Amino acid sequence: MNRISQIFNRNLKPSWIWPPVIDVFKYILVIAAIAWLMLSGTHKLGYNWQWYRVPQYLYAVTDGQFISGPLLDGLLVTFRITAISLILAFCFGLMTALLRLSNSLIGKVLARGYVEIIRNTPLLVQLFFIYFVLSPVFDISAFACAVLALSLFEGAYASEIFRAGIISVYKGQWEAAFSIGLNTSQTYRLIVLPQAVRRILPPLTSQAVSLIKDSALVSTIAVYDLTMRGQTIIAETFLVFEVWFTVAAIYLTVTLTLSLTVFYMEKKFKIQY
Repeated sequence: MNRISQIFNRNLKPSWIWPPVIDVFKYILVIAAIAWLMLSGTHKLGYNWQWYRVPQYLYAVTDGQFISGPLLDGLLVTFRITAISLILAFCFGLMTALLRLSNSLIGKVLARGYVEIIRNTPLLVQLFFIYFVLSPVFDISAFACAVLALSLFEGAYASEIFRAGIISVYKGQWEAAFSIGLNTSQTYRLIVLPQAVRRILPPLTSQAVSLIKDSALVSTIAVYDLTMRGQTIIAETFLVFEVWFTVAAIYLTVTLTLSLTVFYMEKKFKIQY
């Protein structure tokens, strides 16, 4: 009887569906509460909502042809910056983690210095340093400065995630790999990293979400990303609340989609390994 009840309850409440559904419901409740507060506040201020003007800044259809608006153009720039920065950040993070776990004293000192300097200074300061100091010397474009700053900043945090994941692999796995003749490189590639991926996937996802949000700072160096496009539209139209709410909704949609995608990937990895 207990076995039948367990099967019924498991079929009634599948564990792989409910967590994301609950998260989405929480987001909806939070957004609804914020919307109610803002509507109440702006009503008392006598603000005149003009939502009907927002779609033209997202897209337009002319002669049956879809034309992206300024906000979508800015979103594409944000995607480009995020994608390139994410790949470089993971590369920097993995190399730094391996250096800190190596037997090289110089490598350990350099890796530790990089992590401590980056983690203990604001991203905005690093962005300004690269753009106003290094850019004139090495003739680096604003886009490249943005990618470099974000990559170095997120890479420092990703390195600690990689290092923690590698350390968490049981010591016996290393001993077993060496006992069958694998060298250090092969042990990392074939034994350690595949196991570490499952453990570091959730925190790496959080880091990717953080990168998407941090990319808004590149608007301070005249990179026309989503945030910069929003600021430009506000300066021309004075649609402050409408534009910022739209920009926030776009960021929320992107980050939530990423979180849900990685959630299902994590479930898939658990099944495969």
